[in-house]
Amino acid sequence: MKEGRRALLSLALLGGMSRALAAPRAAGTPALDRLDAELAAIAADPACELASLSVMAIRQGRQVYDLQLGQRILATAGAPAQPANNRTMYRIASISKMMTTFGLMMLVEQGKLGLDHDVSDYLGFTLRNPHFPERALTLRALLTHTSSLRDDAGYSWRSDIALKTILVPGAALYDKGAMWAAVAPPGDYFTYSNLNWGVIGTIMEAVTGERFDRLMKRLVLGPMGLRGGFNPSEFSNDELASLATLYRKRTTDTEIWNSAGPWIPQVDDYSARPPARPAFIDVYVPGANATPFSPTGGLRISVADMGRVMQMLLNNGQHEGRQILKPATLARMFTRQWTFKGSGPADGKGVNGDSEKGLFQAWGMGNQHFPDAPGTAIVEGGGFDGIGHLGEAYGLYSVFVVDLARKNGMIAFFSGSTSDPEAQKGRYSSLTRPQERILTALHKRAILGLGD
Repeated sequence: MKEGRRALLSLALLGGMSRALAAPRAAGTPALDRLDAELAAIAADPACELASLSVMAIRQGRQVYDLQLGQRILATAGAPAQPANNRTMYRIASISKMMTTFGLMMLVEQGKLGLDHDVSDYLGFTLRNPHFPERALTLRALLTHTSSLRDDAGYSWRSDIALKTILVPGAALYDKGAMWAAVAPPGDYFTYSNLNWGVIGTIMEAVTGERFDRLMKRLVLGPMGLRGGFNPSEFSNDELASLATLYRKRTTDTEIWNSAGPWIPQVDDYSARPPARPAFIDVYVPGANATPFSPTGGLRISVADMGRVMQMLLNNGQHEGRQILKPATLARMFTRQWTFKGSGPADGKGVNGDSEKGLFQAWGMGNQHFPDAPGTAIVEGGGFDGIGHLGEAYGLYSVFVVDLARKNGMIAFFSGSTSDPEAQKGRYSSLTRPQERILTALHKRAILGLGD
């Protein structure tokens, strides 16, 4: 009874809930009723209140639950709040890398790219780590974060700046070469790097002659009927009206959190003006620099559409009777390529990679693996052997994980918080505590069906 009252209070604080279940909820479903209350309580927790929360669960290949809480756009002095619903699209941060990889693997299927080929031949200039000039850089190394590229010199530039002027020693913007690591040659050492996907997107443009955002529409989003994309300036009015603004209660200049202060928009705040076209886009040459479209983190998409992506994976690459990717391609993509070796010191560095304090333990090509084992389990108590991707940027935290063997999956996005989730460490994993609570509740109630 007390939990029910807390849930009602949570809903009042968040402005209500929305759902679009795959099938009407039957009478007497205590597990899902409890899940409603638990997620509402998590979203309204004073320790880390969420601006909005959107989730979905798939059990044995079938969508069994989804819920949206809170506001995709918070109220201002001049406009009322707009609640999140199942069409709300979020900038999903690094889950975009996995989606970009789907497009890349389509080009591999078409014979336009080879995973172990020297990428210099695609880019039109020699791309080598100057510390290891004898070792070619391959797509496999880029996709597994073993390329030896680093984000220290940045990973996004204006569209009038060609990547070769940044990445090639002696070029105009190369500077001190901070983008290249000296610790190991390409293919040997894992370090998570956003720059890998800027290069991947540029390669995709180079071999097709198409701008990255439009190429992804043609390859992936269009054939699957998915709304959104990598360039809001080309969104329809319906898509723009579905975008969630991302928020933090953190100042942008001094980066100080103040849970009692105002919500501060971070990205996708188009309340005053529509999204601007990327600078210099009119003179952009595809294959020079795809980073303005953020292949690494810039996809806007809904949880509902990401659910369709998950169903495609569970259906051996088919979507509504159409083969999006071959089963063999998906098996290749999700086969484990790297496993962390060595416990490493407190900073998480091991003999073959940097786990970032335990967050990264295993990797496929463009996807993270979450082995169902102590320290790496995605849910409390285990029982979910996950692959997929995490995302975090501008206040948003996102999770896409699927257990292919059991045909279960979970998706969860939240669009901002009153305090820093990174300060609330997980109890059984390297995730934040809010993420742990959300995923464990989804697994326990929607997938296992436990109503205790």
